[in-house]
Amino acid sequence: MSGICGFIGTTNSPQQTLTAMCGAIAHRGPDGEGHYVDEGIALGHRFCAHIDPEKGAQPLVRATGAPQSSLFSSTADTFETGDFAITFNGAIYNYQDLRSELVALGYSFSTNSDAEVLLVSYIAWNTKLLEKLRGMFAFAIWDRAQQELFCARDFFGIKPFYYTQTDENFIFASEIKAILEHPAAATRAVNLTALELYLNFQYSVLPETFFKGIFKLAPAHYMIVKPGHAPRIERYGRMTYAIDETISIQEASERIHCAVQNSVAYHKIADVEVASFLSSGVDSNYITASASTLIDQLKTFTVGFATGETEKYNEISYAKQASDYLGIENFSHVITEDEFWGSLETIQWHLDEPAADPAAVALYFTDKEAAKHVKTVLSGEGSDEFFAGYTVYQTPLENKRLSWCPKPLLRGCAALLRALHLRGANYLTRAATAIEEQFIGNANIFTTEERNRLLKHQPSSITPQDITAPYYEEVAHLDDVSKMQHIDLNLWQVGDILCATDKMGMAHGIETRTPFLDEEVWAVARTLPTSCKVSYETSKVALREAAKNLLPPEFCEKRKLGFPVPTRVWLKEEKYYNLVKEAFTSPSAEKYFHTDELVKLLDDHRFGNVDKSRKIWTVYTFLTWHRVYFE
Repeated sequence: MSGICGFIGTTNSPQQTLTAMCGAIAHRGPDGEGHYVDEGIALGHRFCAHIDPEKGAQPLVRATGAPQSSLFSSTADTFETGDFAITFNGAIYNYQDLRSELVALGYSFSTNSDAEVLLVSYIAWNTKLLEKLRGMFAFAIWDRAQQELFCARDFFGIKPFYYTQTDENFIFASEIKAILEHPAAATRAVNLTALELYLNFQYSVLPETFFKGIFKLAPAHYMIVKPGHAPRIERYGRMTYAIDETISIQEASERIHCAVQNSVAYHKIADVEVASFLSSGVDSNYITASASTLIDQLKTFTVGFATGETEKYNEISYAKQASDYLGIENFSHVITEDEFWGSLETIQWHLDEPAADPAAVALYFTDKEAAKHVKTVLSGEGSDEFFAGYTVYQTPLENKRLSWCPKPLLRGCAALLRALHLRGANYLTRAATAIEEQFIGNANIFTTEERNRLLKHQPSSITPQDITAPYYEEVAHLDDVSKMQHIDLNLWQVGDILCATDKMGMAHGIETRTPFLDEEVWAVARTLPTSCKVSYETSKVALREAAKNLLPPEFCEKRKLGFPVPTRVWLKEEKYYNLVKEAFTSPSAEKYFHTDELVKLLDDHRFGNVDKSRKIWTVYTFLTWHRVYFE
C-alpha cells in the first residue's frame, strides 16, 4: 500500500513541488515519505510498509546495473543519485520466486522487499519483467543512463496510474489530486465529454479523466517517457479466451477451487496482519473461508445500514452467521443516515472523479472499520466478472426463449405494451436487440437521448456503443454471456469497482488485496463455458460448487446483494428530497444541466411510481464532486 508521484522537467523548486504532491496523497501511506531528486527528475513516495517494514521505504535506488550492485533507500531530506530509481505502489505476490531466480543469475539484495525485486527485475529483464509479475502494481522506474522513465500498470487495473504532459513537464501520480499540486497542472477544467459518457455509465470511462488534459494509463499497458518527448505507450497483455465446451460443472469447480486456494495463499504474504471483508455473498464468504485455513485468528469486517427495511439493506446478520460457522471474529458497523450523507464530499474528494456507485460509500465505512485493527484485507472483487455473478448475465438465456419470434414482431409488441403502460415491454425490447446494442456494462443509467435532454452544452456525437465497440470486436466469436463479461472486465470493473476498492481503502491507509483477480484464477476463468457460469436459476454456477468445499450449501447459494444502499428509500423522504433539490437548482447545476429536467426526475421518483434513484444519484454525485474540486 502506498502512493506514488513524480515528474520529469524543471520547476523553480522541485523539492517543494514534490513535497506538495506527496502531501496530497499522504493518506495512502501514513508511515512515511521518501523523495528522489536528480537533474530533471523527481520521484515521490508515501508508504505504509507491508513487507520488510524497516527497509522497504521508497524510492529505492540501484547504484549500478551490475548483478552485485548495492541498493539504498533515499529519504525526504536527501538527494541521492543512482543508475536506477523506483517508486512503486502495490504488491508483487510472487516476489520471493522472482528473487530466487534473480539470485541464481548473480544479483544480490539489500532488503526483503518486493519493491527491490521489482527494480532488479527491470534491470535484468527490462520490459519483459511484466510477463513474470503476479500481483497488483503501478510503478515508475527512472533509468539515469538512458534518461527515460518506465511506467507500468497491472494486468487487471487494480492499482491506478494518472499522468499529464505539458510543454515542458511529464507529471504522474496515484491520484489526480497530487498532479494538481504541480504548478504546470494547477489549472482545472471540466472535461464535458467525460460528463456526457458518465451519465451513461455512472463512472469515468474515457482515457482522459474529468480533468481536461489528465489521463489514465490503461491496465496491461506500459509507458516510456523521455524528457521533451511525448510518452510512448504499449500494451503488454490482453484478455483472451480458450473456452472449452467439454468442461463439466464438477471439473470446473475443482479447477476453480485449486486456483483460488493457491491465490489466497500468495495474497496473504505480508509482514503485517491480513484480515478479510465479509458480506452475505458467496464471493467474500469463499475468500474468507479459504483465508481462515491459512491465517490464525482471522478478523473480518462488515457494514450495514440503519433503515426500516433491515433485511434488504443489512448484511451484518448474514456475515455473523458465516463468521460463527468458521469460528472467526467479525467486526461490524451500522451506517447511519447522517454518516452516509455527511461523508459524500469526503468520498468524492478521495475518488478524484465522480463515481455514482452508492456501494462506494458502504466500502468507505467498511475500510474505516478495518483500519481500526489492520492494514491489509482480502476482498472478493473480480468474482462476478470472472464467473458471471451479475443477474444481468442471465439475459441472453431469457432472450433465447423468444428466439423463434421475428425481431420486428417483438419490437412491435414492445411498442404496444409501452403505449398501454403494461409490463413486459423492456423484456421484448431486449429480446429483439443484439447484445452489442443493448449492453454497455453493469451500469446503464441514462440513454443517449435522455442525457442529451439534460445537458445544456451541445453534446458530442460519441455514444456508449462507440466506447464498447472495440471490446465487442475482440470477442465477436464468443457467446453473448462471454461478450458481456468482457465488457465488464474492461470497463465496469476497472472504472467503477476497482477504482472504489483502491480509493476507499487508501482513504484509511488500508491495502485491499483481491485474490480472484489473479493470473492463475483468470487462467481457469477464461476456459469456462456458459453452462458453468449461468443458468436460468442462478449465476456463478461452478464457483458456487467450488465454495461448497469449505462452506455449507446455504452459504453458497444465497442471492447476491452487493453492498445494498437505501438511496431509493431516502430520496422519497422530505429531508433528502430537499437536500438534492437544492443541488439540482444550484448555480453549478444551471451551468451544466437543464434544471427543470433535473427537478422533474426528482419529483417523478418521490411522487410517482417509478424508481429514478440511480439517475438522480448519478447527477447528484457529479454536483457533489464539482463542489469539492471546483467550488
